[in-house]
Amino acid sequence: MRITIKTIIAAMLFLLATQGPAFADLTDAAQGLLSKKYSEKIQATEAIADFGDPRSIVLLETLLDGKLYATKSDGRLVSRKKVSDGYQITDILTEEDFGVVKSGDLTKIRINNKMRGLIKDLLGRLTLLNEDPALRLKAANAVFKSRPKEMAVPLRDALAAETEEDVATAMRRALAALNFVHGETTTIKADALLILQEQHGPEVKFLLNGEANKIAALQNPSHEIQQFALSIETALARIEEKLAFMAVIENIFQGLSLGSVLLLAAIGLAITFGVMGVINMAHGEMVMIGAYTTYVVQELCRNFAPDLLVYSLVAAIPAAFIVAGLCGVAIERSIIRFLYGRPLETLLATWGLSLILQQFVRTIFGPTNKEVSSPEWLSGAWEITGGLALTYNRIGIILFAAAVLFMLLLVLRKTSFGLQMRAVTQNRKMAASMGIRTGWVDAMTFGLGSGVAGMAGVALSQIDNVSPNLGQAYIVDSFMVVVFGGVGNLWGTLVAALSLGVTNKFLEPYTGAVLAKIFILIFIILFIQKRPRGLFALKGRAVEN
Repeated sequence: MRITIKTIIAAMLFLLATQGPAFADLTDAAQGLLSKKYSEKIQATEAIADFGDPRSIVLLETLLDGKLYATKSDGRLVSRKKVSDGYQITDILTEEDFGVVKSGDLTKIRINNKMRGLIKDLLGRLTLLNEDPALRLKAANAVFKSRPKEMAVPLRDALAAETEEDVATAMRRALAALNFVHGETTTIKADALLILQEQHGPEVKFLLNGEANKIAALQNPSHEIQQFALSIETALARIEEKLAFMAVIENIFQGLSLGSVLLLAAIGLAITFGVMGVINMAHGEMVMIGAYTTYVVQELCRNFAPDLLVYSLVAAIPAAFIVAGLCGVAIERSIIRFLYGRPLETLLATWGLSLILQQFVRTIFGPTNKEVSSPEWLSGAWEITGGLALTYNRIGIILFAAAVLFMLLLVLRKTSFGLQMRAVTQNRKMAASMGIRTGWVDAMTFGLGSGVAGMAGVALSQIDNVSPNLGQAYIVDSFMVVVFGGVGNLWGTLVAALSLGVTNKFLEPYTGAVLAKIFILIFIILFIQKRPRGLFALKGRAVEN
């Protein structure tokens, strides 16, 4: 048989026609997504994943989310962001900024259900073998939630090569979930159940409940399946016990964090009300001023020193103390010093002052809430185990409240100002006769209490809305804490804040937030009837008078 040149050329053309396109690099492969044929798009998608480039993950995730576009002029693959005069576009692979274009200048890259399933599979394979342990952990958790049958083999291979223990644990859980759902025999499912029952997250409980419901719907199940159903019930009971224990731990943590918030809001009031005998209804506005100071400091950093934005919250602490403290000194010198010994008049005067301060802040900053962003080191949560995660901002507030209380105790116990303040509290006339400037001590004491309230505003800006009404939400609770703990006693304030916070969190699941506060208020009223001076009584000017 003679083989002519024409035959050879025809054969080569046939091979080229039957094979998929060859891609030189990731950019070349990505251009295949511009094709109108889904078969060619699928080939391009597989080629993108084969490169194993970190940019492949970004590209495929953007495509899967339906956020991948192409410019009509030159076919560049871009992502877009809405701006005032159009869309800001960025090259998906090089992250190069191409400026602002109109919507009509872009074409959306569309995918069908087949491509969508393929991309999910490819993303799972890519991230399971990624160099970043965080991405591998995320991929394993994603497989556990979606449980696609085809991920069993790549997950098993990834688990065999895994060196990080926490990632390996997540992969074992995901593989057990796949075997539990897609296992071909009851034995395989039972082995997977042994692994899953050691977990105690709500996701595992949901998975086991789903399988139990399927078995319950069967008519005349075999003895083997019935025994398997009993094993599921036993595993569910074990998980329920663990979840109940975790719920107790979480309630205690939430209660401590709420108690820390109450402590920060009340500790300044323990000085102004407990030590000085002044009913300061504007104390909540000192908290509000501290929160707005935090907002101003953050905006200054954002506009003039972006590199320092991560430290803005730390810088706001002394700033809030100074601003709120100066406001407190001004209030004491201009209003309070004329009203000592007349608690009703101080209540009315400071209540009116609180309304003035709220309107003043509305005039400057407007009535809407202001956003105070959390720094990266306070974002996220510490996941101790399945079903129990402690948020970093709440942990930060607990530690911050403890630090504020410790520093305040040092000031009161180890400084000459603290000694003078205690002397004026115990016997004003005797202190004055010893040369202590009682008026100066009054002003500094009120300023100290207001400054501490300002620092409370810094903490509250991380968990609550910064608005002119911020302080009003905590003023009543603060008075309850001070009265329950013992007027003027800082240790009593600590015990009262934490105990009321924890009690409130344990009552809320059964009574709701409003009824829980009502029950606590009733309890405090009844308690004060028996112990009018609170948990820890303290002698002072208010008691003697």
